Amino acid sequence: MTNTNSSASPTGTQAVDRAARLLTDIVDANEALTFSELAAASGLAKSTTSRLLFALERHGLVRREANSGYLPGAVFIRYAWKKGREPDLVEIAQPFLERLGEVTRETINPGVASAGFVEQIAQVDSSYVLGATNWVGRAVPLHCSAQGKVLLAHGVAALRPGRLERLTANTITSRAVLSAQLDEVRRRGFAVTDEELEPGLVAISSPVYSDGGTAVAALSVSGPVTRLSSKRLGDAVAACVRESNALSHLLGYRPRREGAA
Repeated sequence: MTNTNSSASPTGTQAVDRAARLLTDIVDANEALTFSELAAASGLAKSTTSRLLFALERHGLVRREANSGYLPGAVFIRYAWKKGREPDLVEIAQPFLERLGEVTRETINPGVASAGFVEQIAQVDSSYVLGATNWVGRAVPLHCSAQGKVLLAHGVAALRPGRLERLTANTITSRAVLSAQLDEVRRRGFAVTDEELEPGLVAISSPVYSDGGTAVAALSVSGPVTRLSSKRLGDAVAACVRESNALSHLLGYRPRREGAA
């Protein structure tokens, strides 16, 4: 009988069995499992557990969250999205939102298209007191929000019939002007709103794509114009695009190379 507590390096079938046991425990759990929990449940030596988890993580079968533990990895997430069984986007996106919040220190929101508006589905609060608004659950107009422009530009949201409501002096109310701006959003890969939704509020947003190339959400950074101007705005755009691209990659999106059929 094999001693599962042995610290010897597992080889062959034994290694596969041990890794499979760890992976099954992680997939079947209702929440992230810590390293200690996995080692205790498997009966493996900590060195063996660490080695196997590292291999599983390297191949995208598990992912590690710094403040919680181990969760099913990118391979499972991509499979679920391909099969139309989308896991909770908020849960998956949380590490990306938090990282973007740490870099920009501004308010971070993912938004999705909902009945002619943008619905904010989560938030990482700004580190500053000024501009710390809770947007979760708010229905934001498409035409004057950075997220809305992203969703409109990628054809996953549509404007309601009638005139475009003017909310500030900077709100775009011409559909022709808005259409030209949406072309620019598609070309650049991000949208910016400058005091178009609320006076003093600036926001940038970039798309999050699923495996098939559909924009399933828009990730945004927002804050007061006194902070998000010139270089800080450019830095926020770069950070937002970086995190939305990373999240899209996790969901299985692979951009087509130029010249590819």
